[in-house]
Amino acid sequence: MPFNVALSGINAASADLNTTAHNISNANTTGFKESRTEFADVYAAGAMGLSATEQGSGVRVAGVTQQFSQGTVNFTENPLDLAINGEGFFTVSDGGSMGYTRAGAFQVDRDGFVVNSAGQQLQVFPPVGTGGFATGGLTSLQLSSTDNAPQASGNLELGVNLPADASVPAVTPLDPADPDSYNHTTSMTVYDSLGAAHTASFFYVKDAAANTWNVQAYVDGTAVGAAQTLAYDSNGALVTPANGSLTLPAHPVTTGAADLNLALDVGDTTQYGGQFAVNNLTQDGYTTGRLSGLEVTSEGVVQARFTNGQATQLGQLAIANFNNTQGLQAQGDNFWTESFTSGEARLGVAGSGDLGLVQSGALEASNVDLTAQLVNMITAQRSFQANAQMISAADTITQTIINIR
Repeated sequence: MPFNVALSGINAASADLNTTAHNISNANTTGFKESRTEFADVYAAGAMGLSATEQGSGVRVAGVTQQFSQGTVNFTENPLDLAINGEGFFTVSDGGSMGYTRAGAFQVDRDGFVVNSAGQQLQVFPPVGTGGFATGGLTSLQLSSTDNAPQASGNLELGVNLPADASVPAVTPLDPADPDSYNHTTSMTVYDSLGAAHTASFFYVKDAAANTWNVQAYVDGTAVGAAQTLAYDSNGALVTPANGSLTLPAHPVTTGAADLNLALDVGDTTQYGGQFAVNNLTQDGYTTGRLSGLEVTSEGVVQARFTNGQATQLGQLAIANFNNTQGLQAQGDNFWTESFTSGEARLGVAGSGDLGLVQSGALEASNVDLTAQLVNMITAQRSFQANAQMISAADTITQTIINIR
């Protein structure tokens, strides 16, 4: 009887409409992947196979498969909004159970963990002491609210040009308060082991010997050791010290920190004709820093930036991919788990293998094409109407047969 055949067509069209409605309702859902209803015909096969006159028994829903094509990447101003350009999924932990998502709208919870709206924690490869990442294990990304520890200054670089035609100062010995007792001076800020700032000043005094200068270091107005000699050859290149390095004696500070132990790199100093010039003044210390921002590179490296100019690597995003993404088990909330059909997750870093790059400050939009869905809705509606009409026609035929006398 055609009733059951047409009824299977109505059920199939209804399933297609349900899928289309689901797609349309999620047209604005971040990271959503549209689904497609797939059908298969039905035949009543006997023990010897299909009869040559078998007319078929209708249609069935063979499956509803998700389409993991790339959605549009829309830029935001939130550094924790993440999108993947290419293949792959963010790895998240749902109470210890791993899952995967393309929706990168993350935020920070009360404990500092980076989570999505469902409270699932973003997973990263943890940093190791050598500067890399331990790709053999996963950990939840957590932002620390503690200050970045200070680093005492140890190495200072002085890059200055001392004028070859300078005269010996008229006043001796050196007195920082008397500009007639020295030729030139430079200063920079240095830091002790507690992060307290100190002013280091350097006074350059022309010596009576040809091509020779003396440099005297002061920290907070107190002399650090004796004056050090700088000697240059006839071409203005440094010859003393031969290795271009001067080591100053330990200098105590009043902050309770360890003594300052400063080494001066004077290898870039020169004695050329012309004016005194400062080309480089740097040091390697810094004060305490507070968390000021977060940066995520295209390779998924998460770095915390601090007010002292330092950056600390917190981890590298663990990006997952599968041999069969359509085999993933949808759990809702833009969240999938692996299944036997999908195969096990292949974890890696962004930009490696077949994995896409990470875009910070951006979200991947739904990949639903509304125009295509509206056309599909009309097609499914016509299919539903046609199958309903078939039932009506079969009913008319049946009624005619019943009325035969």
